This record gives sequence, C-alpha cells and structure tokens, in this order.
Amino acid sequence: MVSPDLLANQIIAGLSIGSWLFLVAVGLSLIFGVLDVLNFTHGALFMIGAYVAVVAVNSAVGNFWIGVIAAGLVVGVLGAAIEAGFIRRVYDREPLDQLLLTFAFVLMLTDAVRFVFGTGQRSINPPAVFDFSVRFSENVAVGGYRLFVIVMAFVIMGLLFTVLETTNVGRVTRATSSDRDMASLLGIDVPRLYTGVFFAGCVLAGVGGALAAPLQSVTTSLGDQVIINAFVVAVIGGLGSFVGAFVGAMIIGLLISVGTIVGIPGANQLLPFVAMIAVLVLRPEGLFGGAEA
Repeated sequence: MVSPDLLANQIIAGLSIGSWLFLVAVGLSLIFGVLDVLNFTHGALFMIGAYVAVVAVNSAVGNFWIGVIAAGLVVGVLGAAIEAGFIRRVYDREPLDQLLLTFAFVLMLTDAVRFVFGTGQRSINPPAVFDFSVRFSENVAVGGYRLFVIVMAFVIMGLLFTVLETTNVGRVTRATSSDRDMASLLGIDVPRLYTGVFFAGCVLAGVGGALAAPLQSVTTSLGDQVIINAFVVAVIGGLGSFVGAFVGAMIIGLLISVGTIVGIPGANQLLPFVAMIAVLVLRPEGLFGGAEA
C-alpha cells in the first residue's frame, strides 16, 4: 500500500521531471510546427546543454547561471549552424532524408562529446540560493530547486504564448507555418526565419539540459533517453502544439515518477509508452493535435 505522503512526494518529483522535459518537447514542437522537420538532433543538443552547465560550474567560472545562459547560446548557435548548413538543403525532400540527416548529427555530436569528456558520469549541485524546502506537511516537501524548475516551465510557456500571439515576430512565424510559399511572396525572408526558429528551439533544448543537470547524472547517453521521452510527449500532446507539449510533458513526468512506486518492475519506463499507445488508438492526432499552438 502506497502512503499518501510518498505519493505526494512522487507527484512533486514528477512535475519537476515534466518541467525540464517540457523545455525539450516544446522546442521539438516549435521546429516541427514551423519547419515541418522532426529533429532527432534535439536530444543530443539537450545533452550538450547539460555538459556546458557542468563545465561552467566546475571550471574557474564556477557560476551556474552563466552556465544556463552559455548552454542556451552555445546550443542555439550550434543548432542554427546545422540548420543553415545542412537541414535547409533537405526541406523539400522526403521526411526519411530529414530523419537520416538529423540522426547522423546525433551520432557525430555524441561521439564528439564522448571524445572530449569521456563516458563517465558528471554531476553538479543546484545553486546555493535554492538550498531550502517548501513543506506542505510533516513528510511532504519540495526542494527549492525543483520548485524553481517547475515555475520556469510555466514562465517559459507564458513567454512563448506572448511572443507568438502578440508580437509581429509571432504573427510572421505563424503565417509562415501556415503557408510558406505565400509568406515568401509577401516578402518574408523564409530561410532566415527558419534559422531563427531553429535557433530558438535549440536554445530551449540547451536551457533544458542545463536546468536538468543538477537533478540527474550527466552522461553521453542522456540525449538518447531524453529524445525518446520528448517524442512520446509530442505524440501524446500533438506534434506542433505548445499546449500539448506542456500537458504531455507533465503526464510523462508523473508517469515516470509515480511508476517507481507501483510495485511493478520497470513500470516507470513502461507507463509512458502505454499512455502513448492509448492516445494513438483513441486520438491519433494527439490530445491537442490540430489545435492552435
């Protein structure tokens, strides 16, 4: 019998997992929604963001916040270079060509990181400012850093909606997503916009990796684990939907966390795929598929 306190603590942990997973999935959905490209490289970029944070904390810089900013910028620039130099050339080709190209970059980037850092595990501690807990009862509490990550997911979700719905950049992005050819005829520089969107999506992956680094071990296999969960999130929520990415990430985070206490070995790995299968059977387009981002 699972105690209510243990269940409550696992739910809190699941929300924090879902929060950083959302940053990966929303970048994936942003790129797919505008560019119509399934970017397998996203998991490797998330992993690089985590390593950048580790380097920033363990080096002479010694500052986690600089690491978060550096992770976003480094990963964003790397992603923009990949898009401008390679992915741009396969937009009009079969989706399989896009998948093969992005998967090739997964292998190359993972091997490059493994060459530089080795295969061992690395870890960092959360910033000292979050060395506190918010207690809901005697046995139920949430650590300051986990609470920060959860809040950040809501903040970034709000910022994305604000930018896309109220700014000229957002309107141009939505227009290009709806009809690329018409946008080009109206004078929009579509290639530059695509690079900008890819950059933004990769920045989110890098920041997500940096924020996740204090919560788990950082290894070169981190990207493989994350991209699988990110695609599960995208399928459940609906590819291209930001609301779907948020809801799907929270569902998967909760299933991963609560699955560890249900008494079935491997349930935390199995339950997300059970949920994905259920959604594919009952609503193939995803919970929010076809809805406005």
